[in-house]
Order: sequence, then structure tokens, then C-alpha cells
Amino acid sequence: MLALVNAQRASAGCAPVTADDRLAAVARAHSADMRDRHFFSHTNPDGLNPFQRAEAAGIKYARAENIASGQPDPAAVMAAWMASDGHRQNILNCSLRTLGVGVAQGAGGPWWTQLFGA
Repeated sequence: MLALVNAQRASAGCAPVTADDRLAAVARAHSADMRDRHFFSHTNPDGLNPFQRAEAAGIKYARAENIASGQPDPAAVMAAWMASDGHRQNILNCSLRTLGVGVAQGAGGPWWTQLFGA
């Protein structure tokens, strides 16, 4: 996923993002939460948005989130995100420098989360 994101960023003139394990942990938890509690939203059933979830994990630099569900592999989910204006804007935002990716497998999934940081 990181290589696919960075290929798109390079073609847009952006610097690559680097993998961030802390953002990835929050992204994985959100993907699993969507699967386990049967919702699909940036805001979880407890009312927490991506930035609040990141801050609860001690992260103050989260800046953007992409979510998806059902695409079978990284190439498919990236194609879907790049075809969506808002998701593409997050991927191609040159001010973002880090990325954590989470995926949760299960019936009706997988569930994908990208959490970008400054």
C-alpha cells in the first residue's frame, strides 16, 4: 500500500510518505472496529472521529483518513480511492508526511483504513 500511495504522490510531484507504526495501530483498530461493530464511517459508534481516536492513542499529528470496504487487495482499494475526489486529495496532499494503514479481514470485507499524519 505504501508503494502504491508513493507512486501516485510521485506522479503529482509530492514527496513520499513514510510508514508510521503508531498511525497504523490506530488504522488497524478502526478497520477491526468497523468489522466487529458493523458500521462504515469515519466516526465510530462512540462518536469519536479519526483525530479523536488518534489523540486517545497519544498521537497529535493525524491529519486525514481514508476508509473503504470490500475491495479485495491494495491495488483495488487504491484504484477506488484515486477515483474519488476527497480520497485522492488526501493521498496527493503534499503536506502529509506519514501514513499508517490498517486492514481487517472478515465476511463483507476487507475493511481498509489509511491514516495520514503531518
